[in-house]
Amino acid sequence: MSSESRKLIVLLLLAAASCTPYRKMQRIISGEVGMVISVPDEKPADDDDDEEVRIDSIRGGLTDEPILMNAIRDNETGEMVATDVINASKVVARFRNVAERAGYVSVSFDVTVPEEMSDSDWQLKLRPLMRIQDDTLHLDPIFITGAGYRAGQLRGYQRYRNFLASIISDTADFIRMGQLEIFIQRHYPDTYAMKTDSSVVSDPDAETVFGVTQAEALRHYTRQMKWNRNERRKARADKMYGRYVKDPIVVEGIRLDTVLTSVDGDFIYRYMHTFRSRPGLKKVMITLSGDMYERGECIHHLPFPDELTYYISSLSTMADMTPKYRMIILQRRVYDNTKALIDFAQGSSAVDTSLSDNASELRRIRKCIEDVVSRNEYELDSLVITASCSPEGSYAHNRKLSSARSEAIRTHIGSYVPEEWRDSCLKTSLMPENWEQFRRLVMNDTVMAPSAVRRILDITDGMKDPDVAERKLSRMQEYRYMRERIYPKLRSVSFDFHLHRTGMLKDTVHTTEPDTLYMSGLEALKSLDYRKAVEILRPYDDYNSALAFMSADYNHSALDVLNRLDDHDARVCYLKAMVLSRLGMYDEAMKYFELSIAYDPYLEYRANLDPEMFRLVNKRKTLIKHNEYE
Repeated sequence: MSSESRKLIVLLLLAAASCTPYRKMQRIISGEVGMVISVPDEKPADDDDDEEVRIDSIRGGLTDEPILMNAIRDNETGEMVATDVINASKVVARFRNVAERAGYVSVSFDVTVPEEMSDSDWQLKLRPLMRIQDDTLHLDPIFITGAGYRAGQLRGYQRYRNFLASIISDTADFIRMGQLEIFIQRHYPDTYAMKTDSSVVSDPDAETVFGVTQAEALRHYTRQMKWNRNERRKARADKMYGRYVKDPIVVEGIRLDTVLTSVDGDFIYRYMHTFRSRPGLKKVMITLSGDMYERGECIHHLPFPDELTYYISSLSTMADMTPKYRMIILQRRVYDNTKALIDFAQGSSAVDTSLSDNASELRRIRKCIEDVVSRNEYELDSLVITASCSPEGSYAHNRKLSSARSEAIRTHIGSYVPEEWRDSCLKTSLMPENWEQFRRLVMNDTVMAPSAVRRILDITDGMKDPDVAERKLSRMQEYRYMRERIYPKLRSVSFDFHLHRTGMLKDTVHTTEPDTLYMSGLEALKSLDYRKAVEILRPYDDYNSALAFMSADYNHSALDVLNRLDDHDARVCYLKAMVLSRLGMYDEAMKYFELSIAYDPYLEYRANLDPEMFRLVNKRKTLIKHNEYE
């Protein structure tokens, strides 16, 4: 062979080698070829747009179901194809502003796999990652599978199915049925006549005649080696699945699994992910990892492409956080009261802390007094103690008893109040019999018959002599119930606090204080709790109310509020333009957009963050360019 012939053969071999998967693999490992993720080159669609290629890979709504075989629709054939050619001069964007709306954010990005990373015998498993605040979330993966690789997966499944088919499920296949039938025909002719159920040969009969049990007879006619071999196959089923199906076909928890039947250009997949926003969310980052597989084995870990950054814009950032105040009227004199159920022994005025819940009730009263003492904004004028009695006994006796009990309580609590209070502030009052409370308890009682309740109320209505009324009650059959269940609740002690505001001389003062409820509505707006924000801010009917409505996507309600506000406010005009754009009223929206910019030029730049304003922004640019040419 001549030297020229040998050179030619070498050149041909080198040319062939350059087209092999090995050559492609070397370029991938060296980093010469790699994946790209980029922000889609999106623009607002105009009515007269004529798109020849339409991306059909966006998850509809907020569903969690995976999308399979989504890619690019060819306008000529109408077929969905998974390839497209990326122009080498395309500018790849690394960041984008996206809007949070109604508590949700949608980010989209293009995953581009170069043609040289596609091969019939390869599968690429791509895993998008999203960094959001301090969390890293794994999004649904993307599988790009070569036709040869998928064929290998299917062959593995077929081999495993063939293996399963070799396992015998019918135990009758292991029995020498012909010989067993001769045995039964010879020794059990009656049973053989049935021919369908050999189990009627009872173990005792078989053992009597042949000295063996039925089970032993069946084992005798069983092909034991075949049985054992079949059991070993069954035991190896899981192991054989792993041997034959080295890389199972995934059908759940993925976004895409597409099979490339031919490789012609780069593969593009547009990924869109919608997620619930978080309070304080300013940006999210998207990156990609992945692995390359061949014959079920990972042959290369794909490096991370550059990270994409999405800056989140929210309507809540447009809230007016100016503190809001409300007018209040302060009264110099302040009144407060509480009541304690102090139980006394019948006819006694002694304070017994071991009786009923007296100790607990007195501790509670002491805590109330200490709270009043510690409040510097108030000064105590008087604390009036009133002990009331139940109606048993004469009114005159109960009057004395009420006075004695009030004084006893005054003496008891005098030990833990400031010394200057004891004589000047602690006072007592009388309520011999609390008939008003008695009537309330009777009316709310659910045990006594309605007729009895009516009679009791008639007796006590407008009574002039309490003793006469009590005697009438004592003759009723419900009296015992009243004495046991209602009368004890009348033996109570009320504490009436009469205070005045420290340093305040006038009886009334008009002042303002922060509207904490309103500010909580703004905090709910900032925290993306739009339902709560609407609930709180709705009655105020102001700019922030409209903003809360818009954030919750209640556009008509927002427009109603905005129509009642001042059109000379730049922010009001901007929100009006946005909500009108949402409602498809573009001409009127454009008018308010122009007004907002005239009042505040910054809003022209803000409009680039709000997708509802893209149409207006583009129209304005077109008008400006047209006027320049004129």
